[in-house]
Amino acid sequence: MKSFQKTLKTIPLLFLIIFLLPSCEQKTNSFQPDVEEIENLYAKGFQVFKGKGYWVLEVTKAFSGSHDPFKYLILENKDITRPDGDFDAVVTLPVEQVILTSTTQIPHLDLLSCTERLIGFPNLDLISSTDTRKRIERGQVRDLGSGAQANVEMMVDLEPDWVMISTMGEDLKHLDLLKTAGIPAVINGEYVEQHPLGRAEWIKFTGVLLGKFEASCNVFDEIAKNYQEANKLVEHKSSGRKPSVMAGVMYKDIWYVPGNDSWGAQLLKAAGGKYVFENQSGTGSAQLSYEHVLDQAQDADYWLGASDYTSLEALRLSDNRYGNFEAFRQGKVYSYTSKKGATGGIEYFELGYMRPDLILKDLIKILHPELLPDYTMYFYAKLNEN
Repeated sequence: MKSFQKTLKTIPLLFLIIFLLPSCEQKTNSFQPDVEEIENLYAKGFQVFKGKGYWVLEVTKAFSGSHDPFKYLILENKDITRPDGDFDAVVTLPVEQVILTSTTQIPHLDLLSCTERLIGFPNLDLISSTDTRKRIERGQVRDLGSGAQANVEMMVDLEPDWVMISTMGEDLKHLDLLKTAGIPAVINGEYVEQHPLGRAEWIKFTGVLLGKFEASCNVFDEIAKNYQEANKLVEHKSSGRKPSVMAGVMYKDIWYVPGNDSWGAQLLKAAGGKYVFENQSGTGSAQLSYEHVLDQAQDADYWLGASDYTSLEALRLSDNRYGNFEAFRQGKVYSYTSKKGATGGIEYFELGYMRPDLILKDLIKILHPELLPDYTMYFYAKLNEN
């Protein structure tokens, strides 16, 4: 993947941001007398505290449901006296070797110019990042196996400075084993965030762990600025009828659609769309019958997220009932899975959490093309007839 600066040059910045609050504002906190909290703007699942020569990360929302906070101590060098307190892991900077367990964490390394620090990952074929794939081709990144079956013994043998655990799978069961082996394991709960910029702000969490906090603030600020600029375009648009949007596809006669409180639905609303399934509350997926979807979405203007189908014909051949929707008949069906890495990894699933600004611009281009006349969609692609 190209550097963050090069990536941003490919995206036209048409408007100056009206305002953007500082993302690294500090305030006194009661965690310890000499520790300051550095407030997040959007993320609610973690907190950053700065002490004299050390940092503390607290993950307060690692997964759905209640749990005690996970606390991590990051010492700026080996000579720093460890502060009092119980910590789930202790990391000493500098950090040279890390293991990640979710493709959504890969862009953090790329955007912070730390790609070379990755030494292990489960199922390397899922990675799309160009820079990371170069390291994989040179044999510099070990394949740890498939998903939740990632080989913990291999992780221990690699002796990483830390392992980042995703809470979307079953990797939590590895925490005790890694702790016993003396390998710091930290939990990334980004997927729990539902504000698009909340997920992106988790780069600051990784920034602290890499000794790159200031750089992570700069990266996030630029992404937030781009997102806000795009959002302003829609807000300044004169009021009127919003384009209606349906989503999802069927699997074994069950139609899966994002809940109205989900990350994807929030992006759609920010882009000025009306979600036809807004009565489906929740942050996960709702399971609907074909008949219910037809009743709710038959006349929707657009159909977004048509799985990995590559054409309208392929969609029709999979189930001819899809042809009953107006969006299908008008050829207004879009997919975000067409952009793939060299080994088939879907870039949207890797980079999307970190670049909601690109997703938002894609959606605006689809729903309100006149607002971004010179913009070329990054993730989304319109399905052709064949």
